[in-house]
Formats: sequence, C-alpha cells, structure tokens
Amino acid sequence: MAASPSPIAPPLRETSRSSAVADVWRELRAEAEAALIEEPLYAGILQATILDQPSLAHAFAYRVAHRLGDGDLARLAMRDLCLSAFEADPQASAHAVRDLVAIRERDPTCRRYLDPFLFYKGLAALEAYRVAHWLWHQGRATLSLHVQSRMSEVFGADIHPAARIGSGVFIDHATGVVIGETTVIADDVSILQSVTLGGNGKETGDRHPKISRGVLLSVGAKVLGNIRVGEGAKVAAAAVVLHDVPPHTTVAGVPARVISRTPRGEEPTLSMDQFFGDGI
Repeated sequence: MAASPSPIAPPLRETSRSSAVADVWRELRAEAEAALIEEPLYAGILQATILDQPSLAHAFAYRVAHRLGDGDLARLAMRDLCLSAFEADPQASAHAVRDLVAIRERDPTCRRYLDPFLFYKGLAALEAYRVAHWLWHQGRATLSLHVQSRMSEVFGADIHPAARIGSGVFIDHATGVVIGETTVIADDVSILQSVTLGGNGKETGDRHPKISRGVLLSVGAKVLGNIRVGEGAKVAAAAVVLHDVPPHTTVAGVPARVISRTPRGEEPTLSMDQFFGDGI
C-alpha cells in the first residue's frame, strides 16, 4: 500500500466527520439500507457490494474488482487480489476512509458516503492505484501494470503504480488525470480533472513532481519535472508549472508564476476555491 511521502501528520484541520473506520463503515451500511427502500432495482448491487461484506476492506475490494475485472483477469481473481492488498497493510482501511471522508468534506455535490463509494471514478481510481502500488512493491510488476492499464481504460485516469500517494487525497472527476512514476503526493491534496504530474523530456531517474501537503491542483494544471509544489499552494486552472512553487502561494499562467500569497487561514485543498484574481 502507498506510504505517505513524509511522516504521518494530522489533517490540516479537524474534519467535521469522523474518520474512524468503524464509524464510516457503520454510516455507509446505513445509507445502503436506506437506498434499498429508495431504489429496489439496485438492491442486488447494494446487497452484494456492501451489506453482504464483513468489513470496509472487503467492500472496497469487491467494488474495485467488480469494476476492473475483465476477460483477462476475471472479477473473482481480481477481488482476491484486491483483498490481499487491502489486508496486507493495517493502514489500508484507514487510507481508504480518509479518501472517502475527503470527498464528503470537499465536494458540495456529495451528500452521503454511498455515492462516491459506488460511482465516483476518482475514488475508484485511487483505491485501484493502492492495489497496484502494493503489487509493485511485492515485485509483481506484470499484475501491477495490468491494474494500472485497466484503471486507465475504465476510469480515464493513469496513475503509475510506483508513484507515492498519501491519504485524504481527493481526485475530482478523474478524467484525464496523469500521475507519473516518481511522483510523490502528500496527504490532504485535491486534484481536479485533466491534471498532469509528468516528466519534462526524456530524462530518467527521479523526474516527476513532489506535491506537498494541502495543495490544490486546479483543472488542467500541468506540473512537469522534478519540482516541488510547496505546502498549501494553489495551482490555477491550465497553468504550466516548470519551477518550484513556494508554500502558501498561488501560481498561474504559461509558464506559471506567483501571482499572490494565500490569505491567512485559507486552506485551498479544503475550500476548493479556484479563483485567483481578475487578471495578471
């Protein structure tokens, strides 16, 4: 499973919702039971995916496998693979819960845990990456790259299994997101659609961005090369970042440059505020 790129740190602020695995699992099950009444046609899926599962780890493994399993690797084999990954790391369920809570905290359209758990591509891609990452570090590169390939085909997000991604990460929409092999993403980062964390040419070795805690990467942002985006920074929509970004600043433009300091007390990854001024 993915390890945080730095020692485990507390969330940027206390969330308004519990991130305890047992609490979130209990609420998710209650939401599934309510949905059975709301939509009987979906009862079989809710029962198999959530209500028949003994734990949140089992539920995540079942859901990821159900969406990624195909003719090359059947759903049952994929489920066993996913479950092995989730059970191998004692922090696996905690990571998944923090990812789920991050969506509930930051996405105004999300009113219950059930919706992202069942339908959001960003959460599914992130948990699929966690399975691929575990496989990669088990020396099972072929299966790891198979999971990455299926993730890209099904969810439209391409995350290399060797990348290191913390918890409490929100990948909104996911479509077009590309995260390169030596990328490091700390906890509590928000990433919107069409973001690229890529290399800058054909260099080898450590060649991808390092995204610090609390960063907001807005729609279509491109961060290229082995550069660091500092803690609490905001990268504006369509910006092309080629140099380090100081902490608690906003960068915009092509190539990107600093246009402002983040106001005191503002946490871009939590506010999801993409406004960066009326012009440069």
